[in-house]
Amino acid sequence: MSTPAVPPPPTRPTLNREYLATAALTLIDAEGLRKFSMRRLGAVLGVDPMAAYRHFADQEALFDGIAEVLFVEMDTDSLPWQAPWPELAAQYCRRLRDVLLQHPNAVSVFATRPVRSSASIDMGIRAVAKLQNAGLPPATALRILRCLREFTIGHALSVSILQAGAQSRSRKPDKGSPQYNLLAQAADETTPDDHFEPGLQAMLCGFQHS
Repeated sequence: MSTPAVPPPPTRPTLNREYLATAALTLIDAEGLRKFSMRRLGAVLGVDPMAAYRHFADQEALFDGIAEVLFVEMDTDSLPWQAPWPELAAQYCRRLRDVLLQHPNAVSVFATRPVRSSASIDMGIRAVAKLQNAGLPPATALRILRCLREFTIGHALSVSILQAGAQSRSRKPDKGSPQYNLLAQAADETTPDDHFEPGLQAMLCGFQHS
């Protein structure tokens, strides 16, 4: 088995949560989530497998750290916070989708846990305040943001599953065969991710007029 090109480890005294989570994400990118283990991480880094447990209580806690790394990669501070909230929300969703699809093996890690970092909480407060300033009650603002986030993560999860090989198991009839039907024709005229933008715009339009 080849060794993934993880970043070189810092000196032992500075082996920390951020480095371990980033290295774990790199390993999952290279080998897939099913093959990941704390022991494998230690072997790739050339450290005692127990080293990670000095920073994370267990593998689930490490996965929480991976979700935080993905959030940091989104660089939410650079989003257009001065734009109207629908444009800000659209850019956030596109940024989230792009980051997740750069790490298709880790989408399920991000999808199955909240990001609890202070930066994530601060961004959430800032986003709710943005919608509140546009006249929406905080609870309504949070519902909108949750809908958009869950739509985006669900889309990324669906596309990542197809990238992992599910599309090759499709039973869609071939063009020209007796079984070729309207649904198969429609499928041939689409791509696995070309519904994201119209879906996003439909949601934003609906929220603005509800």
